[in-house]
Amino acid sequence: MNSRPDPRRRRLFRFRRPSARTLRRGALAVALVVLLPVLAAGVALRLEYVGDPSGAGADRGRNAVWLGHAWVDGRRDAADLAGLGRELRGSGTRDLYVHTGPMEFDGSLDPALYPAAASLLREAHRALPGVRVQAWLGQVVSHHGDEGLHLDDPATRSRIAASAGQALAAGFDGVHLDLEPMYSGDRGFLDVLDSVHALTAGRGAVLSVATHQIDPLPSLHVPAGALFHHPKWWSQAYFGDVARRVDQVAVMAYDTAQPLESLFGGYVAQQTALALEVTPPGTDLLMGLPGYHTNNLGHHAWAETVAAAARGARLGLARTDPGRERFGLALYVDFHATAQDWAAYRSAWGPVDDGTRTSRDAGDHPPTKAAAPAP
Repeated sequence: MNSRPDPRRRRLFRFRRPSARTLRRGALAVALVVLLPVLAAGVALRLEYVGDPSGAGADRGRNAVWLGHAWVDGRRDAADLAGLGRELRGSGTRDLYVHTGPMEFDGSLDPALYPAAASLLREAHRALPGVRVQAWLGQVVSHHGDEGLHLDDPATRSRIAASAGQALAAGFDGVHLDLEPMYSGDRGFLDVLDSVHALTAGRGAVLSVATHQIDPLPSLHVPAGALFHHPKWWSQAYFGDVARRVDQVAVMAYDTAQPLESLFGGYVAQQTALALEVTPPGTDLLMGLPGYHTNNLGHHAWAETVAAAARGARLGLARTDPGRERFGLALYVDFHATAQDWAAYRSAWGPVDDGTRTSRDAGDHPPTKAAAPAP
């Protein structure tokens, strides 16, 4: 038998160079496969931003502001506090998160970082009656061998709790923990919250925490964390686990990479709804407002505005749980906020402010020594 291939048959399998038309069609097909989900997501977020936010009702008086380190290291004075009071007037602000750390990598807190805390607390309680001043304690969390807090170490967790106690002993009304980046499901973080909350509850103080965002798509945190080795989202269930362990959660609902105000506002509306679904009725839920103006791949200042975030949060509240009392907005951050940002914060639930007040100083950044990325 002749085993040689039939030359006529060979011609049937000869590779043919694709035509330019075929290449164009292939490229279009690939583009559609990639772009259609993106376009669909964009349309979905845009629709989230449509509606009447007035259904959320009026301001609950549970709003907050993140403040820089200059308030506790002596760079701010009584005149600055008076100016802050003018910015806060009519804003429904109940809590101030004052940067008091950072903690060391072992979880301890150096008292030399906040020499003016006593005078701040004394003056704040006098000038801003009813406003709680919380110690904002942050630090980076170690992952993949990087420097930072090792939350799997019981001794580190114990020192974090001791640092919280130290802040309460200094006179703060509560502790605001900002430990990031944090992977969804991290058990060490939950243990920290349990121990610190037992401490704050025993002293009649408040425990609040800055949180990551919730998966906008089911289980998105899994591939995102594996690909980028930097957690961006938590599962909704883990967010609920955190919210059940504290008195207050403040969602860092920014750095979303959204290119338009409407898409960013829709994203905040979605995040608000997801958070409301799993936050216990007895826990304050605050949605973060981006009062800063960095431009990079993750944050576009022209899109991520205070006004868009506030409207998105109210839309999410109106659709999901309009009767919820424990809800508010949190402005990040005082030393970057412009007059327009402050006006949008004050008017988030009510009439538009004339915007004539200004922030006095944009230079009181938290210290760089082992500082955690601010929320």
